[in-house]
Amino acid sequence: QVQLVESGGGLVQAGGSLRLSCTASGRTSRTYTMGWFRQAPGKEREFVAWCSWAGGSTYYADSVKGRFTISRDNAKNTIYLQMNSLKPEDTAVYYCAASRSPQMTIKAEEYAYWGQGTQLTVSS
Repeated sequence: QVQLVESGGGLVQAGGSLRLSCTASGRTSRTYTMGWFRQAPGKEREFVAWCSWAGGSTYYADSVKGRFTISRDNAKNTIYLQMNSLKPEDTAVYYCAASRSPQMTIKAEEYAYWGQGTQLTVSS
């Protein structure tokens, strides 16, 4: 089992920046690829970003490409999502997730472990 805890959410003005963190505990000796998802009120959960176990490969949803950066520090069992040029439409609960598969995937059902989520609100 792996437990994931997100932090860093909050209220920010449009155009601002924020960094989310997700710290893993439990069976972190296994290699996992990691993803960030988000869910806005009344909408389905959507993929945001993915990174490989070593962090050398990343992938982003078109809606955040060029604005968000996913990274990880395996020594700290932590992944990050740096969010710049934030827009009101980025408002959502953000979740980190861990996948046992080494392949990149945007499908939520292919992630085995999830955090509880952290709220980001971007005001206009």
